[in-house]
Amino acid sequence: MLPALVPELSVSDIGRSLAFYRNVLGFSLSYERPQEGFALVQLGAAALMLDQIGTGRDWVTGPLEPPYGRGINIQIQVAQLEPLLTRLETNQVSLFQPVETKTYQAGSAQITQRQFCVQDPDGYLLRFCQDL
Repeated sequence: MLPALVPELSVSDIGRSLAFYRNVLGFSLSYERPQEGFALVQLGAAALMLDQIGTGRDWVTGPLEPPYGRGINIQIQVAQLEPLLTRLETNQVSLFQPVETKTYQAGSAQITQRQFCVQDPDGYLLRFCQDL
């Protein structure tokens, strides 16, 4: 079963995006429709849809210029950051935002997490976090 909210990212090259999400970040492929340039990938409880621009249905509301997704970052919670950091280092992928520990106010509670940001091949900003 998918989460109630699943972002769909318009990508320039579905093969390149799938290679990044699967081989570098460790997402699994749930299903794909190659003839439409579409795939659904998952990491733990998180899911993302990838849709190649110009191949399937385009949900583009305006001109796309790299980096895509300006003004948004997608938070993905994981149990441990270290395996991801190792995969990124092995694949020589630089972090956009280095690892930091941050505490956020959430109503009357405080949430502390370790986090970092990395950009995917199209520039989407992915913020991976681990609750402490």
